Amino acid sequence: MKAKSREQSLSDSRELDGSYDQLTDSVEDDFELSTVCHRPESMDKLQEQTKFTKKELQVLYRGFKNECPSGVVNEENFKTIYSQFFPQGDSSMYAHFLFEAFDTNKNGSVSFEDFVFGLSIILRGTINDRLNWAFNLYDLNKDGCITKEEMLDIMKSIYDMMGKYTYPTMQDDAPREHVESFFQKMDKNKDGVVTIEEFIESCKKDENIMQSMQLFDNVI
Repeated sequence: MKAKSREQSLSDSRELDGSYDQLTDSVEDDFELSTVCHRPESMDKLQEQTKFTKKELQVLYRGFKNECPSGVVNEENFKTIYSQFFPQGDSSMYAHFLFEAFDTNKNGSVSFEDFVFGLSIILRGTINDRLNWAFNLYDLNKDGCITKEEMLDIMKSIYDMMGKYTYPTMQDDAPREHVESFFQKMDKNKDGVVTIEEFIESCKKDENIMQSMQLFDNVI
């Protein structure tokens, strides 16, 4: 077999590199990755189903792909990723509750679609959309109402996540006091549980909650 000349080999190499670059661009543009276990919906379909632009979806997917090459994330990996944002505290319990809220199919994994649908509501949804999502987060057993114990579990997880370094003088009973005050405002009929209607009505009347939601309007 006749050996290729050095010039021919270099030419073939450049052609292969060019083909690879072109293929990579095409793959990223179309959300097509042959190495992943889970292949997401097409870009256009996700754009129709969310409030993100095509460019925003590309940025989100690139970040998701870097952290989750398989195309899905399980709870342990989710906790590991989330802990990087709150190194001063223990975010594992809050990350567990958050994972449960994102895992809408209840199959123990969060796909890019699950992630981006939830994020679209949190960042770009209407006030009612966001409050409905928040209610689902607090409703741990998904029975349609929030008990004081459920709210306390969430509140404790938030305080644990923020850490003692953030609030060094925080008393151990602060989460319970916070919940007691908040629950009294929300439980309008004093039946010991907060319904979705009570939750939304109370949150809309709370200026601090409304302001905190507006902070996320232009995150991306």
